[in-house]
Amino acid sequence: MSYFESRLKVDFNNFEEIEKTLRFCEDLGIKNIILESKNENFKFTSDLKSIIEKRSKINIYFRTSLRPKSLQEFKLKISQHSTTNEILSIETLDKQIQIQAAKDSRVDIISYSLFDILKTISPGVISLTKQNNSFIEFSLAPIMMENETIQSKNLRRLYRGVQMAMNLRANYIINGNFENMYDFRHPRGLISVCNTLLGMPIQKAKKA
Repeated sequence: MSYFESRLKVDFNNFEEIEKTLRFCEDLGIKNIILESKNENFKFTSDLKSIIEKRSKINIYFRTSLRPKSLQEFKLKISQHSTTNEILSIETLDKQIQIQAAKDSRVDIISYSLFDILKTISPGVISLTKQNNSFIEFSLAPIMMENETIQSKNLRRLYRGVQMAMNLRANYIINGNFENMYDFRHPRGLISVCNTLLGMPIQKAKKA
């Protein structure tokens, strides 16, 4: 199976950083990555994508994550991305925006990568993403913290979210979402974490 890292944030104005990240991913055996700009308002161009794709043997995809704080802002931002080819994700604490985004065919991912947002996950949003063939996204970064108290709290919340997604047969993905490159893990290591800590069967963990 060819594994993905579905969320790698990079500075697209810093090619040295991008090349270093790509080489590190190659060494870890990651075959597919989805790059996201650290700047939400960054605009991709075909030329930029082509330049980056030629710098690695990895299959590279591109992603834009929007973080609207109101329905009006969501509608404005989504209208500006109607014709883009990037994977489009929505990351917001607002449950009404999550519902609207889950209904919108232009949205590919409803992201619950951040710990505060994870507590807002609901069966209703999961059901809507299933209808529109979009994805729920989780992240392992919150459970990799050194503070054991916070780590335990994050683990319980992530476990509940993942179990809900599995029980409702959602389309879901799990990323590392690590800010520090040296926190990256080999895909098999992350699969093991999903299996042992989140109670996911190995095949479901691999698929996620």
